[in-house]
Amino acid sequence: MVPMRDGTRLQTVIRRPLDKQGPLPILLQRSPYGVPPASAVGRERSLEFMEPDGYILVHQNMRGRFESEGSFTMSMALQPQGATGVDEATDAYDTIDWLVKNVPANNGRVGMMGVSYPGYAAAVALARPHPALKAVSPQAAWNDWWINDDLHRYGAMRLSYATDWLYPLQNNKQGESFETGAYDSYEWFLKLGPIENLDKRHFKGSVPQLTQMIEHPDYDSFWKGQHWTDRLGRSTVPTLHVAGFWDQEDPLGSWKIYEKMEADDPANNNMIVGGPWAHGSWRQAGSDMGHFPIPGTSGTDFRRDIEAPFFRYWLHGKGPKPGFEAKMFQSGSWTWKSYRKWPAPGTTATALYLRADGSLSFEGAGDAGQCREFVSDPANPVPFRERPISPTYPSLEWRWWEAADQRFVENRPDVLSWTSAPLDRDLTVTGEVAATLMASTSGTDSDMVVKLIDVYPDDAEPTPSPAEMGNYGKSLNGYRLPIAMEVRRGRWLDDWSKAKPLVPNQVRAWDVPLRNHDHVFKAGHRIMVQVQSSWFPVIDRNPQKFVPNIYKAKPEDFVKATQRVCTGSKVTLPVMR
Repeated sequence: MVPMRDGTRLQTVIRRPLDKQGPLPILLQRSPYGVPPASAVGRERSLEFMEPDGYILVHQNMRGRFESEGSFTMSMALQPQGATGVDEATDAYDTIDWLVKNVPANNGRVGMMGVSYPGYAAAVALARPHPALKAVSPQAAWNDWWINDDLHRYGAMRLSYATDWLYPLQNNKQGESFETGAYDSYEWFLKLGPIENLDKRHFKGSVPQLTQMIEHPDYDSFWKGQHWTDRLGRSTVPTLHVAGFWDQEDPLGSWKIYEKMEADDPANNNMIVGGPWAHGSWRQAGSDMGHFPIPGTSGTDFRRDIEAPFFRYWLHGKGPKPGFEAKMFQSGSWTWKSYRKWPAPGTTATALYLRADGSLSFEGAGDAGQCREFVSDPANPVPFRERPISPTYPSLEWRWWEAADQRFVENRPDVLSWTSAPLDRDLTVTGEVAATLMASTSGTDSDMVVKLIDVYPDDAEPTPSPAEMGNYGKSLNGYRLPIAMEVRRGRWLDDWSKAKPLVPNQVRAWDVPLRNHDHVFKAGHRIMVQVQSSWFPVIDRNPQKFVPNIYKAKPEDFVKATQRVCTGSKVTLPVMR
């Protein structure tokens, strides 16, 4: 048990390799998910390229988790500089201070790393770095839980994930999961009704974060106070950020933390790596995206050629100094690319217009005043993946649903599709993608979901044998591979902090950010854009009638609405020339 400055003791497991002599650096991971048992022996599989160098591995449970003392507060707000309170940054500082003073035969250098919440725990240590902290790798870290990490997408609640993730974190110290007993989560959440029923009927106040979410639907001081990256100052510790283009838990965090640190990085020690990965899947081989097989082993490449040399140089003082700024394993070409900065230079913002005839065109928006429409019914929302929908954990389908073939919704009347002609040459998209819909709704609130899709030719490949496909492989013939998908909720189009109703049937701009990407649409492929108004139950249903607190909508507030997508709608692509 390691003591913090306020006397709270945190459960900590320290493991030292038996076959390494001499002072060794310390590699610290802090987590709310549990630590390995003190008697654990053997290798950590995902650190196979680091272990030959020799590290003292330290795992620590955060306050209030498992055997650690104190109370667990999700996204504990960072104290202002000079304050006397405690937070995750002070706990990291105190832990490092204790380790370098008390662990025998350490070399005085400490590194931190972690994926997801442990990635945040590593990143937040940079707000008040201990002098012994020499290298940090925040991987899939979160930045803002209202804007676009974990719990929301631009204010729209990630309902099924919030339910399955928050309960084991806050209902009990041991991480026991919430069991609905349902065969199909879609049906269970639909029968649940308004979101506040989740707390009233099931959690009953035992999951404080969900209770607060229901009481704070807007981007108010509750959420702004958790936006911890505002506390980051000058970048002084070499930092390796890692992000996945198909990370559906924390798609924005690592990019935003990198961006914040890059703004004040005089020593040029801030770098980022991205690839065709789900949440933390670079800890595996990286040879598939769920049912979608891909060439190479990008995850293994990263751990061997980037991560291990990074820590080797900064913690052991061996090998060449990492000299890159941004490395991406580019999807489509399935090759590694290096860039001197990110967003990458050399791109041109290029509009791809959604035309009224269902085509996509780089040549112009088409005739003014034309629209396509569909009816959105909250009683029959569009599922986010094929039904039956299993719970979040454990599930291959959950991990990779953002790469799932989108043909399963293509024939629904409440999903509109636009498709380009086959490309006559490769089209490389590198950087931030964004959509702007010129759209209206007959209701007073609504959601718009936009998907950018790479349509593989029907003869993309010979149908492989089961042995070639592996356990989860699938033919790519005609595959609709999502490259970017996102949702915007109408009530916050003008102001995140103050919801207001939409004017029925008034066409207006809906800006939908579509994240960072590095992807090649290959010659012969087509580009598709899909638009829909529900994405259930990964996103809660919009009643389509404005109510001050959307999570307290009554059953009678859920109404059908006619949605129109009109001339001028476009997706803006950063095309590499």
